[in-house]
Amino acid sequence: MALRLNDKKAIVEEVNSVASSAVSAVAADYRGLTVTEMTSLRQEARNTNVYVRVVRNTLARRAVDGTRFDCMKESLTGPLVLAFAQDDPGAPARLLNSFCKKYENLEVKIIAIDGRLVDASRLGEVAALPTKDQAIAKLMSAMQAPIQKFVGTLAAPHTKLVRTVVAVREKKQSEA
Repeated sequence: MALRLNDKKAIVEEVNSVASSAVSAVAADYRGLTVTEMTSLRQEARNTNVYVRVVRNTLARRAVDGTRFDCMKESLTGPLVLAFAQDDPGAPARLLNSFCKKYENLEVKIIAIDGRLVDASRLGEVAALPTKDQAIAKLMSAMQAPIQKFVGTLAAPHTKLVRTVVAVREKKQSEA
């Protein structure tokens, strides 16, 4: 069924508004996937807060025009499913990486993070990026480690003194 001009404008506007606020995008060739497999992909995308949409390439080029994903325009060829993440840069890569392992027909073609293209062969590396909560936890533990060592260093002389006094007391009690 052919799309009317108003439908095309609505699709371009919707994808543009998502792309304008997204932090990362992944495009994959979905040829060979069944309807059930695509439905499963969309369902998992909703669960992981990833926007997934199949859009004609001409409409997708217009949609990403003027956004930080303008760099993707040249590569938008063939039947592609677009995945955008609003918060977690690694979310679409994790989603499509897990589906690429399940379904051999799905092939990632384009990865863009914050306006820069990343080679599609690095999908595993991008998928391994920590989530925001994981990154904050790592940062906090890295910031906390020097403080813990400092407190341990300050407490060490007192601890040694107490152990020495206890050892002397036990020795005197055993002699008596």
